[in-house]
Amino acid sequence: MRGISIGYVNKIQVKYNYVLIKVNITLSSILIPKNSLVETTQTGLLNDTVIDITPLQTISNQDAEKFNVFNKSCLKSVFLCHYDYIKGERGLNYDDLVRAATRISQRFDDPMLFQLARMLLQNTIDISNEFIEVTDNMSSITIFIYDYLYKLFSNQL
Repeated sequence: MRGISIGYVNKIQVKYNYVLIKVNITLSSILIPKNSLVETTQTGLLNDTVIDITPLQTISNQDAEKFNVFNKSCLKSVFLCHYDYIKGERGLNYDDLVRAATRISQRFDDPMLFQLARMLLQNTIDISNEFIEVTDNMSSITIFIYDYLYKLFSNQL
């Protein structure tokens, strides 16, 4: 919890639609809020799997002082009690990262992608050349109008 080892996995049961993991918390003084994010995450080079528990709310010291997770009053509290369940999610893992990197590399290996990129760049160059030509023509027209108006007004003075 919060990056610190607080227990160990005691038992894993694989069911059809879920995996049930029994976790033993080593100290009864460790309080886990019921409103916590629980994720399995792979870490390290050897793909060690850990269970990350991240509390999503701030608990005051008054709530936590002399609290007993084995007491019956625990059921109505904001903390997980002895033998409570909490739903978790699958977090980050290296298999997903490798799959995503493989998909990206396959996309860049596609000749159609490079052909489309080449067409995009060529069209961008063509548009910029047309824009330069239009700007040049506008400049010539502006100079022509300026010269005409200058001659017109200079003759009247």
